[in-house]
Amino acid sequence: MKKAAAYASTRSIEVVESLPMPPGPGEVRLDVAYCGICGTDMHIFLGHMDQRVSQPLVIGHEVSATVAEVGEGVTEFSAGDRVAVRPLCFGPETEFDRGNAHVGRNLKFIGIDQPGGMQASWTVPAYTLHNLPEELSMQHGAMIEPAAVACHDVRLGEVKAGETCVVIGGGPIGLLIALVAKSKGARVILSEINEVRLKLTESLGIITVNPLKEKLPEAVAKITDGAMADCVFEVSGSAPGVEAMTEVSAARGRIVMVAIHPEPRPVSLFKFFWSELRLIGARLYEPCDFDEAIALAASGQLSLDKLITEVRPLDEVQAAFEEIERQPSGIKTLISCAS
Repeated sequence: MKKAAAYASTRSIEVVESLPMPPGPGEVRLDVAYCGICGTDMHIFLGHMDQRVSQPLVIGHEVSATVAEVGEGVTEFSAGDRVAVRPLCFGPETEFDRGNAHVGRNLKFIGIDQPGGMQASWTVPAYTLHNLPEELSMQHGAMIEPAAVACHDVRLGEVKAGETCVVIGGGPIGLLIALVAKSKGARVILSEINEVRLKLTESLGIITVNPLKEKLPEAVAKITDGAMADCVFEVSGSAPGVEAMTEVSAARGRIVMVAIHPEPRPVSLFKFFWSELRLIGARLYEPCDFDEAIALAASGQLSLDKLITEVRPLDEVQAAFEEIERQPSGIKTLISCAS
């Protein structure tokens, strides 16, 4: 019998017993090494997603694992392979997807819409897997999923060497976006109000601004000698972040909307007209983003050691969620899922 972490009710994650599921055709059973806790998991924990998430449900989607066994028809993976999981399950393609299944109508997110990876044994479709190189640790492998989000955002933002990027919001995704943009040769300015996160960001060689202490548009103007930002990433999910994103953009600047804004926000449409700005939506990732994230992580350019706040065993999952709620300035908590 294996263990799993299941969302039971608001602020309650229970460690339960689970039976390993033999892989069916096209499936792979994994021995999970580590599973990260992300902001979506915290929303589930706090009861914000009860209309979507069944109870109980094994949660988690930021996973590194070893292949335990493969099902019929799986030839690209073998027992012992080290992998990361791209936790998207696709239904039948429709003409309306236009080849973009990751934002298609039939998308199911594994760990939200169906059982996730915060368990010792997990069976998933083989097409969700990406091989991890031997030089990449399994802890760093569990960071590939959020790093792939960042790679997708930077790719859609068309960031190039020599450009200036402003990242509004210094949580895990904001920090990873800053690091991926920096790897492209861009100058990166990150706006964040949490002093602990600001200090960490500075240690990574990224310029920081605390908008509670100085106005972000004025700070960006000073740093860029008035040129402002070629590309802006709104990752804060806040009304001030939306207000600032148009104010720090250069003429014909690009704004990438990364954060989820469930309610409408006032936006300066005049600035879009006046400066010919572009607004780009960015959601999830595609296979190429996972490949890039793995390559960047293996190269050491993402400083993943500094982003891992702590590692806890599966038996302490409830305490881990409670600690994140109590002290949200950390970046990434990993749960060790091995038996």
